[in-house]
Amino acid sequence: MIEINFDGLIGPTHNYAGLSLGNLASASNAGRTSRPRAAALQGIAKMRLLMSLGLRQGILPPHHRPDTQWLRRLGFSGSEAEVCAAAHAADPALFRNALSASAMWTANAATISPAPDTADGRLHLTPANLASMTHRSMEWRQTAQQLAVIFPDRRHFAVHPPVPARFGDEGAANFMRLCTQHAARGVEIFVYGEGAGEFGGGAFPARQDRRASEAIARAHGVPDALFVAQSRQAIAAGAFHNDVVAVANENVLFTHEQAFQDRDWLYSELRRRIPDVSVVEVPASQVSLEDAISSYLFNSQLVTLRDGRMVLILPKEAEENPRVKTWLDANIGGNGPIHAAHFIDVRESMRNGGGPACLRLRVAVTEDALAAIDSRFLLDDAKADALARLIEDHWPETLEPAMLAEPDLWQQSWDARAALLDLLGIGRKEIDGQSVVDETTVPA
Repeated sequence: MIEINFDGLIGPTHNYAGLSLGNLASASNAGRTSRPRAAALQGIAKMRLLMSLGLRQGILPPHHRPDTQWLRRLGFSGSEAEVCAAAHAADPALFRNALSASAMWTANAATISPAPDTADGRLHLTPANLASMTHRSMEWRQTAQQLAVIFPDRRHFAVHPPVPARFGDEGAANFMRLCTQHAARGVEIFVYGEGAGEFGGGAFPARQDRRASEAIARAHGVPDALFVAQSRQAIAAGAFHNDVVAVANENVLFTHEQAFQDRDWLYSELRRRIPDVSVVEVPASQVSLEDAISSYLFNSQLVTLRDGRMVLILPKEAEENPRVKTWLDANIGGNGPIHAAHFIDVRESMRNGGGPACLRLRVAVTEDALAAIDSRFLLDDAKADALARLIEDHWPETLEPAMLAEPDLWQQSWDARAALLDLLGIGRKEIDGQSVVDETTVPA
């Protein structure tokens, strides 16, 4: 099987509005001037690195922003510009939500169960409802539409509707898969906070509901699933998603000591189900939760290269934190399961609370299923070059908070995205219309 990382291309309205409660980076950088052009180019550079390592790369276009469909559902009317002007005049705080570029973090786009794990032998995808945050709750419609276009062949793929919004689902950011290799049946690990009984409550919201995770496992037909409570300590420290404190790849779990409420039970279950599992645990005595979260050590991509070696793709912040770097120098390479580390600059995303792992959605497919994926959404060097040139020409260089109210910015964002879709050969109606997700794709 082949693993493809689908990265979200960072949109032209990338800004620091501080909309995400519990996301410390988002809150601490609220009101700063953002750099949408640099953000998008940093994302392209990360994708290029993955391709240079021999890995397959896909892209998800940014969503239509400002999101006038969402604003129309809130009662605003007129042309796109008139809708935005009326919404900003009536409720500036509400309008800022409609400008969010947060769909760039495609780890929250959906939960993916590869074909070896499912009862019907198809790859199953469920878009996340992202119900806990206003600015993210609007994303699922456009995400579902994109996924239905990218994965159209029902012989290989099943795209489900999202879980009802009462049960918060944050997608693959709270999901891990462990297996002997990508092609083998895996153990799917659903990490939840809400519904954790005595561990619930606290200053920051627990965004993943256990019932949402259980519903997805049922819909995907996954017989080998584990439902694991995220540590209340981790949530309280600012680990708003599990992928801030743990990441898995094939038979390796790379995790902070304080990631899970009952880590001993989890490790025991994993060793029972996957005898050759390797748990690489970072002790709190060497790297605190605060250091792990500020550096995004665990919000890294852990990937397997063609020669079988496993490598980490980490943000530069992990290299610059002395305690994190000391641990990495002592434990990465040598005879350990993780053979190398690559550090990349995704600072614009990091300042809004998203590291390398936030920017990608992992999809493992067979060769036949790969051939059934819409190739417009797959990246190669020539397409990356063309995208970089387009970003240089169309994305704003800087974006100050006051600019969010300017009609010129709204039009620039719409024009930039239209140029991007033209470059990719994608029609706006294909990916922005009413969701084509068909509930009949849910297995009986």
